[in-house]
Amino acid sequence: MKISAWLFILGCFFFFAVTGIYWWVTEEIIGTTALLLTGGMAILIGFYILLSTRRLGRLPEDEADAAIDEANPDYGFFSPHSWWPLALAASAAMIFTGVVVASWIVVLGVLALFYSLVGLLFEYYRPSRA
Repeated sequence: MKISAWLFILGCFFFFAVTGIYWWVTEEIIGTTALLLTGGMAILIGFYILLSTRRLGRLPEDEADAAIDEANPDYGFFSPHSWWPLALAASAAMIFTGVVVASWIVVLGVLALFYSLVGLLFEYYRPSRA
């Protein structure tokens, strides 16, 4: 993780350099702002990973002579056949479309987003029938 952190931190210098060149060549404010925010986000991610590395200690992927079987095989539970992420994405797209087109679409999108979120959270919940 330490190498990943330094890649993000060094990447921010690239984004800031490109921001300066972009501003000098085009003098366009929106693209310059987007590149500046991208560099800022790279700094945030890099320092978060760096602080997490200090808290977690050295991981097997930080070692040059580490074997594959030294890694932790438990990454958590991921639902392999869930359709709810697609419904969440469609709801978010509906909300963003509603912001541009009409406000009533935003209301429908928020309702669909709430329904999709509840469906995702309670996908594996089975109530006890005592």
